[in-house]
Amino acid sequence: MEISLSRVADVAVITWRDGENRLNVDSLGRLNEILDELATIEGPLAVVVTGEGKFFSNGLDLDRIGSNPSEFAATVREMERTIGRLLVFPAYTVAALNGHTFAGGALVSCAFDYRIMRDDRGFWCMNEVDIGLPLDEYLWSILEHRLPHATAVDAMLTARRYGAAEAIVAGIVQESASETNLLARAVEVAQAMTTKDRTVVASHKRLVHGAAASYLGFNS
Repeated sequence: MEISLSRVADVAVITWRDGENRLNVDSLGRLNEILDELATIEGPLAVVVTGEGKFFSNGLDLDRIGSNPSEFAATVREMERTIGRLLVFPAYTVAALNGHTFAGGALVSCAFDYRIMRDDRGFWCMNEVDIGLPLDEYLWSILEHRLPHATAVDAMLTARRYGAAEAIVAGIVQESASETNLLARAVEVAQAMTTKDRTVVASHKRLVHGAAASYLGFNS
């Protein structure tokens, strides 16, 4: 499992390179280690998170959980808490969705202030109805809070696979970019936000998302 941190000017770029980029206690732990480090930075900062290859994230690590069923509840709780943390993280955040963004990965993508999706390959999909894994009220709250209501309901009930053009229309992502330009465009969007007063950005994010973050188990 590799989740690395690099810098492009005032933008912190978190890159997840682990095949399908599955969510488990280790990957979530590493992501939170990086967020801990970034939270100590003073001055200009914005954050981009992206994957590599075919997947941004293919959701919960069901193979690992199948072998270690006791990890299921802890993994879901930590995913919820991490999403809450990202919602109120004290810097502008951008998700560069480089590939398939499914289930838990789709939920994580909802935590970002801005989302850019690769335009030629990859789907955003809440496929729990296909795999027999129902959402609970906490996971539903993420969709309800961050997406247009009709989109959230459609995504949850149908497991519709949204390509980039459909995702823009549905309000899931704000824009799309080619594979070669995706990360550069995400960094460009993020860098433009580094001139904003981070104290005010953080205060405004708490106003908008604080109750949702607290509900998900993160109290800043």
